[in-house]
Amino acid sequence: MFRYIIHLFISLGLALYLTGCAASNAHIASEIPPMHTVSEFSDDESVSHTEDPWEGFNKGMYKFNYEADRFFFLPVVNAYETATPHFVQTGVSNFFANIREVRTLYNGILQAKGKKSLVTIGRFLTNSTIGIGGLFDLATSFGWRQQYEDFDHTMETWGVGTGPYLVLPLLGPNTVRSAGGFAVDGGVRWAIMNGIDPFGGTGARTEIETGITALETVDLRHRESFRYYESDYPFEYYMVRYIFSEHRELTSIK
Repeated sequence: MFRYIIHLFISLGLALYLTGCAASNAHIASEIPPMHTVSEFSDDESVSHTEDPWEGFNKGMYKFNYEADRFFFLPVVNAYETATPHFVQTGVSNFFANIREVRTLYNGILQAKGKKSLVTIGRFLTNSTIGIGGLFDLATSFGWRQQYEDFDHTMETWGVGTGPYLVLPLLGPNTVRSAGGFAVDGGVRWAIMNGIDPFGGTGARTEIETGITALETVDLRHRESFRYYESDYPFEYYMVRYIFSEHRELTSIK
């Protein structure tokens, strides 16, 4: 169980920590005149007031994540993009997006979001049947836009505070609450998979599940354009922290 949840955390976390927030190349930052100074940026109230009591730990984890992305994830993603045709990549993305509809469904129900839950059910049934297991996103062409919910949002609707900013290994920018949300969503997914047990009769259940999770992780990274240290900001950590906080505020449940 623990190993599977760790694999799942990696795949789900990549979607949040690779959110299009960019910054300058760390290796050449000292050679390029910065557009802004750290003090100028950190004087912004929305940045300086971000609760970050574990900044030293978080910066270390951010550096670790950069190295993991540079030396592992990006080479794997580049190989995947080279080896597979575009239509295959699209089908893989659609397939995993369809699986994640289940997460949106139960969290929508927990938040009493009736309309969103009905749309999600319609999308899942449509794409799982005439969309051939989710390989084709026909529901969107029918006007049913993909919804998004997770247990972090559910806890928000229940009045749970975000807690301090926290950068997790591989999962990247989070808060204490969102990290707990990952744990719950990962546990629910594990429980559903074990209840259905689709690969139980194959004799290679663990290998298949690990392979599927690895492919989902690659797909999530493939669909994100974020690259570490690619803007002209020499203080990427603070930029990412700010943009992550803004992103969560914009997607919060009203």
